[in-house]
Amino acid sequence: MDKRATTYKEAGVDIDAGNELARRIGRMVKDTHRPEVVSGVGGFAGVSALPAGLSEPLLVSSTDGVGTKLRLAFLTGRHDTVGIDLVAMGVNDILTVGADPLFFLDYFACGKLELETAEAVIGGVAEGCRQAGCTLLGGETAEMPGSYPDGEYDLAGFAVGVVDRTRLLDGTQARAGDVVLGLPSSGLHSNGYSLARKVLLESDGAPERHEPELGRTLGEELLEPTRIYAAEVRALLGDPELEVRGLAHITGGGLVDNPPRCVPGGLGFRLEERSWEVPAVMRLIAERGDVPLEEMRRTFNMGLGMIVIVPADQADRALRILGELARVVGEIVGQPGVEFV
Repeated sequence: MDKRATTYKEAGVDIDAGNELARRIGRMVKDTHRPEVVSGVGGFAGVSALPAGLSEPLLVSSTDGVGTKLRLAFLTGRHDTVGIDLVAMGVNDILTVGADPLFFLDYFACGKLELETAEAVIGGVAEGCRQAGCTLLGGETAEMPGSYPDGEYDLAGFAVGVVDRTRLLDGTQARAGDVVLGLPSSGLHSNGYSLARKVLLESDGAPERHEPELGRTLGEELLEPTRIYAAEVRALLGDPELEVRGLAHITGGGLVDNPPRCVPGGLGFRLEERSWEVPAVMRLIAERGDVPLEEMRRTFNMGLGMIVIVPADQADRALRILGELARVVGEIVGQPGVEFV
């Protein structure tokens, strides 16, 4: 008796759906292309030239994911913002060494490819690349039956930038007495979501519930995309009269663990907490979860997504470049760690 042939699609992988996704996202990907692109999506590998005018170009790379913030996308059915988060986490990291984001690669893995969901996610990635001024050079969509529950997926991203060796911020430039400027976050960004979900959602919370303290629903607040600081950092580094001595992206580890990573050993930070506003969602987490202030500081960005170190006599110049949202939030001191006053 002849056996009926089994197809790859019957095993759970739909090649045609993957091809259709590539067709759908083609236009949005091309819209992110920088002049350096040699070849992008469609081949086996993306190819990019280095920008002209660099005497000794150094490549800078970072990889990250979105973490349990994805649970909010699954709960709400909204998938157009987590791609922005994915780009932000990688791009903001490479900005801290003075690099210009050059291109980005994404990895989207799921059990069953749902075209509308995947298109929304990758559309967010493309939007993040547009905000960062970098090329979405390529990526991978992996359909792996049985590996993920229906409707769920995972994301990873890879950012690559370039900096001239003479402009590299290597963590040695800061001096005691330098001024620390703060750029506001857009909310939780993509860190601390396990704690945020435990406090706000596990008991009686629901993503669709309107929170008066937030002025919108929990889901809307918790899915607010991570702010990308590429434009601000480019403006700072592009001013030949300004000396930027350090940058720190405030992610996991919060305001306790991240700032010391961008200064020499022996130096630390004195931060004036009253000089900036803590987002309402963080105040809500602290109050409802009875979370100690020390735990909040080490888990969340507390309202500062990026900090900038400049000489004291250049602080006003840097603030004019950054605009009205930036604040003087502290100073560099001759003692390791972070002191809050």
